[in-house]
Amino acid sequence: MVLRVSDAHKSYGGTPALQGASWSVQRGEWLALLGPNGAGKTTSVRAVAGRVRLDRGSVELLGRDLQGPGAADARRKLGVVPQNLAVYPDLTARENLLAFGQHNGLTGRPLHTRVDWALEWTGLADRAGELVQGYSGGMQRRLNLACGVLHEPEVILLDEPTVGVDPQSRERIWEMLAGLQRDGASLVLTTHQLDEAQSVCDRIVIIDHGRDIASGTLAELIRDTVGPARTVRLTLDRPPDDPDRLAGVTCEGRTVHSTLDNVADELQDLLARVAASGATVADLHVEAPTLHAVFLHLTGRELRE
Repeated sequence: MVLRVSDAHKSYGGTPALQGASWSVQRGEWLALLGPNGAGKTTSVRAVAGRVRLDRGSVELLGRDLQGPGAADARRKLGVVPQNLAVYPDLTARENLLAFGQHNGLTGRPLHTRVDWALEWTGLADRAGELVQGYSGGMQRRLNLACGVLHEPEVILLDEPTVGVDPQSRERIWEMLAGLQRDGASLVLTTHQLDEAQSVCDRIVIIDHGRDIASGTLAELIRDTVGPARTVRLTLDRPPDDPDRLAGVTCEGRTVHSTLDNVADELQDLLARVAASGATVADLHVEAPTLHAVFLHLTGRELRE
């Protein structure tokens, strides 16, 4: 494990934020750390980043204790990309990168080599001398990311790295992050965009009420919660003449809903029953279980602020 949080406890003024949360990241893994508002994931990440000291428990990065002496030195192997833009708008991209590189211990030729790399990596080389305040949101996000990884950290914390950007910029950022993973970095993503976490992450940890309540691959979480059944939605050309032929499924006007454990075996029978009812299928949609369904199953549907 490159990062391990064990039995983490933290309270703010008597209000518990973490109540024993434990999670870990393997080398080269992309982990999604998810949870409702107030679940404890932000406090967990802040404890790793050094912004919060736990009341009890431990945080280890590459085998080194991040709660004890020498933590600042150990965190040089850690990169942090915050949700709120942490770049200086009245500096150029190059000046920002130089400042963040120096802050993370880079000097001399290695610093300038990494800055040149970052400008190419982000696609900002031709705009390197312009003030950041004139950049688009996507350009600022890419620069924000580069500032957090300029020192080649082995573990990278990503807090909503694509918030507020257009689809093209979002796709570019995911490609950039995937490249870091291919080069050996381990990534920890916190996000409310569950579809994004589902598509890019290798493993998922869900935290609620200050504790880790589930972890595993998406397939493992689906198996252990909502199950693998598919939801099938049929749109008919007209309401069925003989609705009794569709007994046991949900039929509302021209829409039919059914849950099938085995689509290959059961769909043909459902289509035959629709035909027998006097209607014709105009459209068919099969929905596989999603991380969204797993998340709601585990944490409930009530919004918490």
